[in-house]
Amino acid sequence: MTNSKIKYRPVDPAVASLVARHDNQPEAIIEILTELQADHGSLTREAILDVSRLLKIPAEKAFGVASFYSMLRISDEETPPPSKRTIHVCDGPVCWLHGAARLHKAIQTACLAAEGTGTNGGNRPDVWSVERSSCLGLCDRAPAALLDMQQAGPLTPTDAERFLTGYLAIPPDYSNPRPGELRVMMANAGVVNPDSIDSALEHGAYQGLTRALAMEPGTVLETVEASGLTGRGGAGFPVGRKWRFVVQAQRTPKYIICNADESEPLIFKDRVLMDTDPHLILEGMAIAGYACGANEAFIYIRGEYVSQADRLERAIRQAEERYWLGEHIQDSTFSFHIHVHRGAGAYICGEETALIESLEGKRGEPRVRPPYPPSYGYKGLPTVVNNVESYSSVPSILRNGAEWYRSLSNYTTPGTKMYMLLGHVNQPGLFEAPFGLTLRQVIEEYGGGMRSGSRFHLALTGGAAGTIVSSEQLDTPIDYASGARGISLGAGAFLVCDQSVSPVDLLRELLHFFAIESCGKCTPCRIGTRQTLHILEDLSAHKGKHGDVDRLHQLADVLQNASFCGLGQAVPIPMRSALANFKDDFLAGEVSPSS
Repeated sequence: MTNSKIKYRPVDPAVASLVARHDNQPEAIIEILTELQADHGSLTREAILDVSRLLKIPAEKAFGVASFYSMLRISDEETPPPSKRTIHVCDGPVCWLHGAARLHKAIQTACLAAEGTGTNGGNRPDVWSVERSSCLGLCDRAPAALLDMQQAGPLTPTDAERFLTGYLAIPPDYSNPRPGELRVMMANAGVVNPDSIDSALEHGAYQGLTRALAMEPGTVLETVEASGLTGRGGAGFPVGRKWRFVVQAQRTPKYIICNADESEPLIFKDRVLMDTDPHLILEGMAIAGYACGANEAFIYIRGEYVSQADRLERAIRQAEERYWLGEHIQDSTFSFHIHVHRGAGAYICGEETALIESLEGKRGEPRVRPPYPPSYGYKGLPTVVNNVESYSSVPSILRNGAEWYRSLSNYTTPGTKMYMLLGHVNQPGLFEAPFGLTLRQVIEEYGGGMRSGSRFHLALTGGAAGTIVSSEQLDTPIDYASGARGISLGAGAFLVCDQSVSPVDLLRELLHFFAIESCGKCTPCRIGTRQTLHILEDLSAHKGKHGDVDRLHQLADVLQNASFCGLGQAVPIPMRSALANFKDDFLAGEVSPSS
């Protein structure tokens, strides 16, 4: 029997209009929710229900998506409060090292003062919303923050008041190579206008694609394979081999995905490439599409990279207008369309299967592997997933040939790598060079040595999931195989720390990041990272219990052997290296049984 007292609530016309602009596609739910929140300050339950009805998906799925991503906020009120200006202050390991806690406190104080006086917001009591963020991808601008999604840093506590009025600080300039650099991907940094395709074309853009279109797709694939190009996301898997898996897959259509999520602390190279030469990335993706028989592609970019997403979308429009993308590229039979898909805050979406789940409009939780994306990827179809740096390497290989690319390096791994150098060195930032550098070379030849008054104590290499090393590893050549020798390359990042930094404190900050960013799908990672963090907090305060160090070793084993995906499996890497290289520092945090 129908209850006549239940009143039907019509869908909000504004929500219906927004969903219609996204063609009522369920895959667009994250972007729809993000735009709704931007208009109203937060997401009401009614708005989420309207979205689920319009997209014809279950309400629990829509709420599951809205509650998963850190940049989305669900309001318990029927009518959301007035929209606030949102400030995100980074508390990632690099920002922590440079005083993020003091900056956060200073910004909160400045917001309260501004609200009390009516400055920057009249007399409204709720003008500002100050939130923490795990990492903003602005490690070279640490300590960093976002003001209404505008990237800012480096900031000091004394900058807090003018930050509220729009001061964003001066970003690093990578136009000029450092002594010893060998630039391939960064060759046009500071040379081309990144917002002008005319400027890009004047300096060689799309010449690699032109050469590719003059070849058979199989010849393009063979060229990439012969170059020895390896993926630059951290695993170092051969790019050509991954492409061949997709070529050999029988089902169609096939897809190309660029992983521009880049949400791991210490890593910002992809952001710099997007900012300096976006057409290079688009060209590399188009070449991949031609070689693999794919006509559609996506750039999955983290939600915090708003200006970079805007720049890529502008570059795509320009390339389509000049027929370098779109239908029948340069009067050929090859058509290729690239779409930018914006995330909403989730470190786990850097994992390729979680990224694909998110791209499909779901919670960004990893899939069971196998099958792998080359055989079962986006929409269950063959898919290539490479990162920004990998695609940026491809055009020069097609322009100059595989042998030229191999000649760039005298080491076992061909080509060049983007390196990020941070911490207590004189010249932090980014540079491009061949593989096989030692940590000592990185610090002294590219970083200008340690700062005055600083002496080398430790370094975190590779990224948040990298190795914490001592001076014993200063002269070990670093590449994708050097992890077995105690020092990992990962994505190519180095956080160099002097005598003021405790390895216990640094590991604590890494586990703080991992515990917050665990997607929660599996118990070992969800619980294990938090248990590890609690132990490290006690050891850091010298309040640990006898046996805590042994417990850390046990947790490392559980995380590696029982976690569902690479996040939990990678957490033991910094744990084990720190415990091996700085055992006494950790034991010093245990309280003696007799005390």
